[in-house]
Amino acid sequence: MTPGNNGASTPEEDDPFGYLYADGQANGAQPPSGGYGYPNSVNRVRAVGTRQYGQQAPTAPYAQTPQQQGAYGQPNAHYAAPETLPGGAPTAQQRMPAGGGGGGRGGRGPNAKGLLIGAIAVVAAVVIGIGVAMVGGDKDKDEPDNQANPAPTQPQASKPSPSSSEGGESKAELPKADAKTLRLGPGVSTASDIKGSNAEGGVYVTEFNHVGAKVTWTVNGIEKAGDYRLYARYSIPGVDANATLLVNGKANNQPMGLKNFIGSPKGDWEKGWQTSWAPVTLTKGTNTIELACNEDNQCDAVLDQLWVQ
Repeated sequence: MTPGNNGASTPEEDDPFGYLYADGQANGAQPPSGGYGYPNSVNRVRAVGTRQYGQQAPTAPYAQTPQQQGAYGQPNAHYAAPETLPGGAPTAQQRMPAGGGGGGRGGRGPNAKGLLIGAIAVVAAVVIGIGVAMVGGDKDKDEPDNQANPAPTQPQASKPSPSSSEGGESKAELPKADAKTLRLGPGVSTASDIKGSNAEGGVYVTEFNHVGAKVTWTVNGIEKAGDYRLYARYSIPGVDANATLLVNGKANNQPMGLKNFIGSPKGDWEKGWQTSWAPVTLTKGTNTIELACNEDNQCDAVLDQLWVQ
């Protein structure tokens, strides 16, 4: 059998490669052009639903490899899509979006900008994390030094020096005198009959209740000049008393009050022991303090101790 249509009763019996042989070319066989097929082939593309059942279905010819691959996205010159043939079902042609996906030449993917921003954010987070870690490391290094030398707390920093006084002297350093150490004036003596005296041996100054009576205390060791308080411990028989106060020969503006602050019962000397004070101005070094009973004083009292603070 020779190529062409001599003796071929059906298309399936045609030789699709007849154009390759000399006898086929002599009988008019030509290479295929524009789609699948061969000389004298029939169009086998049908629209959906046009095939008649009960007829013999033609067998597909041997597929031929296209001689040249077309450019990407361009139709093959040797292939005709069914929808392009007469009677074929039309289909909508899809176009690639502008600046297409990652497969196009020179085009960026739609997520290129998002990926770039994400990468920058990751780098920034890493840099910030490293900076925080370095600052935290320095702080940890400093903590042992702070623990080894803690700063004083507020109570410690503001704690006053012990036994401070108005004149800047501590109470323990300021002088104190018992009745035995005082210099007594005319008609004044000491006794120990009344119980409750804090002086050594329970001794106190008595017979102070007449005009001209006085006691003198020479105060040594005042380290700083200034204002102080002169304290006197005394006892009264439930009746207020007072005495004139002189410092370094100068009378004080107000007398030393020897009042019944505790409200002791009248006539009870043992329950009349109490303390009073008066302001004095002392110089540095040695000072002379004097308590005197003058005409305008009420001096019915006994004295056992004097001190400055």
